[in-house]
Amino acid sequence: MLTGWLRRVRGQWMRRRTAGDDGEVFLSLRRVYILPTGAGIGFGALLLILLVGSVNYNLGLGFLLTFTMAACALVDIVFTYRNLAHLILRPGRALEVFAGEQAQFELHLVNRTARDRFAIRVDFADVGQTRQVADIAAGSSAALLLACPSEDRGWMAAPRVRLATRFPLGLFRAWSYWQPNCRALVYPFPEPDAPPLPLTGSGRPDGIGPGGFEDFAGVRSYQPGDHLRHLAWRQIARLDPALGGQLATKHFEGGAMDELVLDFAALAPGLDLELRLSRMARWVLEAELRALPYAFRMGGLAFGAGLGAAHRAACLHALALYPGRGKAP
Repeated sequence: MLTGWLRRVRGQWMRRRTAGDDGEVFLSLRRVYILPTGAGIGFGALLLILLVGSVNYNLGLGFLLTFTMAACALVDIVFTYRNLAHLILRPGRALEVFAGEQAQFELHLVNRTARDRFAIRVDFADVGQTRQVADIAAGSSAALLLACPSEDRGWMAAPRVRLATRFPLGLFRAWSYWQPNCRALVYPFPEPDAPPLPLTGSGRPDGIGPGGFEDFAGVRSYQPGDHLRHLAWRQIARLDPALGGQLATKHFEGGAMDELVLDFAALAPGLDLELRLSRMARWVLEAELRALPYAFRMGGLAFGAGLGAAHRAACLHALALYPGRGKAP
């Protein structure tokens, strides 16, 4: 019980200390803490034994050895402390992920001093992920990529970062905390067993439908948005890529035209909110995979039929930031 209370108090104190970490952060001397390691405590006990033995037996060489080792420990304190102090910390990019995946945050450590920095360990303080180790030469910087699991859709703030070092002798450990001002966008996790895409048919007055399948009209060059199943593999195999060969698709006339509209309002209202968002996310990915132009409608937001990374990102962004929370699918 006492241990839990101490952890809560420590966590609140650290959050207050890092609350103002906005943009570029300078590690001043007041933000770096240092304590002896297990090896350092053992080293101190050894010094005490040497000192007692030298006093009891009046050993001149014993005093020399004891004070030389003590001087090395004092020098180690200074070098360990300076190995971390006066670094500049700068947040980088955070890539979009789907819920449940590892969110990755890019962090930059900048060394504008004339001293090289060695063996600086960086990790998330409250996550328990694998730590990164960086060496930073004088006047240079190092970029690190830290990952932690994502849970809910929406914006995910970067966890608190811990920087630590035991260089050069490992007798002391200096550390500091940093709250990067960056966040990653978490998309809804795509539904694993989603229903098929909601394709609908609509006729045209001229009787020509680009998505029709009734009458074969010939072969033409591939155009973005053509069905992958319409690829003319026999003609493609005859073309020599060295002579400028390119993809070709079969062209049909007549019939109906496939129209793909992903409408959030068309889903059954009795479904859980998060399940509906996950289904929409799956349909967006499926349409992109099959190269089917799709329109997207959600509330007052409407995107025309399109394809590509920008269209995909806009649709998933709308799904991730949709208001409300339901049960996870």
